[in-house]
Amino acid sequence: MALCKPRIVELLLITAVPTLFLAYRGLPNLLVTVVVVLGGALAAGSANALNCYIDRDIDEIMHRTSTRPLVKHTVSPRSALVFGLVIGVVSVALFAVTTNLLAAGLTLAAIFYYVVIYTIVLKRHTSQSTLWGGACGAAPVVIAWAAATGSLSWPAWLLFGVVFFWQPPHFWALAIKYREDYRSAGIPMLPVVASVRRVLAESVVYSWLMVAVSLAVWPWAGPLYGAVAIVAGAAFLYEVHRLLRLSRGAGADGPDAGDRLVTMRLFHLSILYLTLVFAGVAAGAFIR
Repeated sequence: MALCKPRIVELLLITAVPTLFLAYRGLPNLLVTVVVVLGGALAAGSANALNCYIDRDIDEIMHRTSTRPLVKHTVSPRSALVFGLVIGVVSVALFAVTTNLLAAGLTLAAIFYYVVIYTIVLKRHTSQSTLWGGACGAAPVVIAWAAATGSLSWPAWLLFGVVFFWQPPHFWALAIKYREDYRSAGIPMLPVVASVRRVLAESVVYSWLMVAVSLAVWPWAGPLYGAVAIVAGAAFLYEVHRLLRLSRGAGADGPDAGDRLVTMRLFHLSILYLTLVFAGVAAGAFIR
């Protein structure tokens, strides 16, 4: 369970299941829902377990990750590798057998992208890894849509965009707090190589893009969703702009060590935002 990072898996399913409501324009097919939940959890767990295997060297250095199973030697690297590969194969096979090849192919691509493109290439070599790695976090949306419909259409890509643009302000809020961890591990996250003010300025840009894309979903998800998207988006934008103002008042390098803790409010608010928006997707589709 620890290798699979269940909190991350939970976030992915929060976006995948409501997408099914919109794809079916009401209550989704029970079998497809079970497959999306189970297959999605296995796929995300596979990617996370393989991430733990590859990143075990830097996880040992960072305080935030020092309790992970490979660091504590409660699981051997070989066992983690085999476990991650096996449940990944099971997840892809489950989608292929019970839904369609498009959903299975997208699942395989998401695992590959997270493990190889993000973990091995982007994370250790570019400060924009969080942005481009966001494609993995947004993948459950298009996988769920494909599992339900056998194709992809505008609502699926718009919901993908919401999660994609949500990722930078969400994770950078956490990375600002732990940037010394990333610096000691040699990981060039944006908060490590840039000032806090610049990180928050970019967070503002991506937050506006996120809210704009979320409002574009309105015609498909209905008025209830639109109301939720407006209120949640306004709260999110207020918080990220408030942090940017604080950083400007604290100097070129942003807030001092104590003020940086305030960014965790944005981190927790971002989780609430994602939950509310996708709950609005489900409720809006069900009512319509």
